[in-house]
Amino acid sequence: MGNDLDEIRKRLNSRKKQRQPARSVVRTDGVIDKVSSSSFQGAEVKVHPLFNKQSFLIRSMIAACLFLSVGILFKVDSERAAPVQGYVSDLMVEDFQFATVKDWYEGKFGNPVALFPTAPELETAGEKPVYALPASGRVLENFETTGKGIMVETVLSSEVEAINTGVVTYAGNKEGTGQTVVVQHTDGSESWYGMLESIDVALYDFVQTKDKLGSVMNSEDGETGTFYFAIKKNEAFIDPLQVVPIE
Repeated sequence: MGNDLDEIRKRLNSRKKQRQPARSVVRTDGVIDKVSSSSFQGAEVKVHPLFNKQSFLIRSMIAACLFLSVGILFKVDSERAAPVQGYVSDLMVEDFQFATVKDWYEGKFGNPVALFPTAPELETAGEKPVYALPASGRVLENFETTGKGIMVETVLSSEVEAINTGVVTYAGNKEGTGQTVVVQHTDGSESWYGMLESIDVALYDFVQTKDKLGSVMNSEDGETGTFYFAIKKNEAFIDPLQVVPIE
């Protein structure tokens, strides 16, 4: 009889060892559920593609190769490389819509304080922008004469101001217009301010309406100042007087 009891106890102990221990899980409603560890054995942990190590390494290698290729391209002093260098420069400066991207980013995510200054005057999508005068004066040469912009006569040492919010995509000496500032606006258009005595902004500066860009070129007799003004839209210059009535 004793041997039979021992045998039964051995079988019971053996069965207990074979079973997986159940764990208690408390739900938010206070009910205690019994969950077996086997419930989690088939679960797969999915990794977002952005954090996939293999994908990240491949993209990093491609980006590094592109960066090195562009760097080598601009180190090559060859006539055959000049057209490609010019094309890459255009892509990085002229074709990239800095002001448009800034406007879109702030519309989606708000103002990134660390990167961009506050821009309260950005026009609402679909709303017609309101342009300010770059400087008061009278037109010396109209659009029909120059084919690209106008020459404006102003008071001596007048400040030239941005007609609308945007980003500076050029600030320096330009053939034909001398000291020139080009501002790209959120609608993709550009305003050009040339023949300046001085420039008070730098490349990629974000400017607001009526921010000072520079000063007009004073005449030799010291009585008046002049500057060049143009507007470019859809890759073509338009008559700026249709947008900004200077007179």
